[in-house]
Amino acid sequence: MIFHNKPVRNTKQRKYMLELLRSTDSHPNAFWLFEKMKPAFPNLSLSTVYRNLGILENQGLVQRLSCGDCDRYDGNVALHSHFYCRQCGKVFDLNAKALEDNALNAADACGHRLEGCHITFYGVCEHCLNT
Repeated sequence: MIFHNKPVRNTKQRKYMLELLRSTDSHPNAFWLFEKMKPAFPNLSLSTVYRNLGILENQGLVQRLSCGDCDRYDGNVALHSHFYCRQCGKVFDLNAKALEDNALNAADACGHRLEGCHITFYGVCEHCLNT
């Protein structure tokens, strides 16, 4: 893989980060990843976390979600939608199969090949509504 015209080597930090992202459905931010990785990589910096997230995103291995005041990351790159609670800040995977299928069909009908789509719904989650 090439990033900004330079070959990108597979590092232990990046591999660990990808494993962390794939092992959670909490859609963490960079600081969460930094905190989880710091014990295994004591010299890790937050800028290294951001740089590696950018590389993983460019490689198509993670999704970046713009939610609230910070970006969140998802290790599941399959086509799926999200719900962002504007009250508690949590991000949930959302089953919006019909909407996703319509997007695929619309692209196909126009002769396009849909390679990805990021749909994030905003509102208040069930937990926040009931508290």
